[in-house]
Amino acid sequence: MMDEHEPGQARRWLLLALVIALADQVTKWLVLATLDPFETVVLVPNVNLTLLFNEGAAFSFLSDAGGWQRWLFTALALAVSGVLTVWLLRLRRSERWLALGLALLLGGAVGNLIDRMLLGHVVDFIQIYVPVIPLALFNPWPAFNLADSAITVGVMLLLSVSLRAE
Repeated sequence: MMDEHEPGQARRWLLLALVIALADQVTKWLVLATLDPFETVVLVPNVNLTLLFNEGAAFSFLSDAGGWQRWLFTALALAVSGVLTVWLLRLRRSERWLALGLALLLGGAVGNLIDRMLLGHVVDFIQIYVPVIPLALFNPWPAFNLADSAITVGVMLLLSVSLRAE
């Protein structure tokens, strides 16, 4: 059957993950070189660049834990990246949507992992205001970055693939 594992196939998805991680790092370093912390630049209505640092996880979870969380999240990101890599390597050629979701997750995880290892925190800079959401409910939305976006889209793809599975 032609649907078996193909060595070149996995390399393409790993290359995509690498491109995502590199693009994430380039955008973060451009923002770090350009903006001061908490400085805001309006890009378009309801979308700003705002340099923020997140020492925790999603939505600043454990950001005030005293420093140990850096190593917990680093170890977790390393473990998840390893699992995602092995999973990608074992996929069949026909599992393109699953591979895309995993590559997005892996690229995003590695992008934020690099920040955590080198800086001790994750650099966030994209800030969105949603006019229809009451001010008290995440308005502005917590700042995020390219890696976070890749992770979000990757999770949505994995959910979609899972829901469509027989």
